[in-house]
Amino acid sequence: MTTLNIVSLLPSLMNTNGDAENATVLQRRAEWAGLEACVIAVDSPADLPGRVDAVVIGSGSDASLEAVRSKLLTIHDELRTWGTDGIPILSVGTGWELLSWGIERRDGSTVEGLGILPGRAVPRDGRATGDVVVASPRFGLLVGFENHARDYVGAEGSPLGRLRSGTGNGRGSGQEGVVMGAVIGTHLHGPVLAKNPEFADHLLASMAERAGLEYVAGPAAAVADAYAAVARETQLAAVGAAASVTEA
Repeated sequence: MTTLNIVSLLPSLMNTNGDAENATVLQRRAEWAGLEACVIAVDSPADLPGRVDAVVIGSGSDASLEAVRSKLLTIHDELRTWGTDGIPILSVGTGWELLSWGIERRDGSTVEGLGILPGRAVPRDGRATGDVVVASPRFGLLVGFENHARDYVGAEGSPLGRLRSGTGNGRGSGQEGVVMGAVIGTHLHGPVLAKNPEFADHLLASMAERAGLEYVAGPAAAVADAYAAVARETQLAAVGAAASVTEA
């Protein structure tokens, strides 16, 4: 049977809030569906497998931005090819910002991004923290936690979804995240796929189809989904968000 290879990029540097564990969520749900899957930690091009079925990039500290950018540049061409070929790439927080046009710092300096996603990160007044609820036409109602000191501009035409609660991309946009084909950027920590099984299953269905397989969530997933449902309901109740995507 074909093994689904899930690449976790730089997990030792990019795992704030457990975001690198989105790769483990994909692996477990694939296994529960009777598919073979493995997570491959990649710190350099030499670590890359022969075939990649999904890529996860977590979030890290600002102190590591330059080091992470340098490492990502060594697989810049591969990232562009994966995105063009429709391989799901989930990037969170600073991992997302580094895939953008770039990051503007408060002191006026900049960190050039890889230019894979539209938009750029810019300083905001005050840190955005707290629960976020996003209505996404493609992935359903998403919940998560945001913790960022930058807004995101220049990608208003391709958001992950519309805010029901939280700051998201900021600047009054009412939007959260960005999507370009199969490449996704988001502020949602959690890790986001653990809190949003429908989101994870959408990515897995895409991965399986590309590999000539069929993904159907297995019975074991129902147990994890029940825990996720309780957490989601609690979060939605706390922020008073409507559990609907009809206005997305």
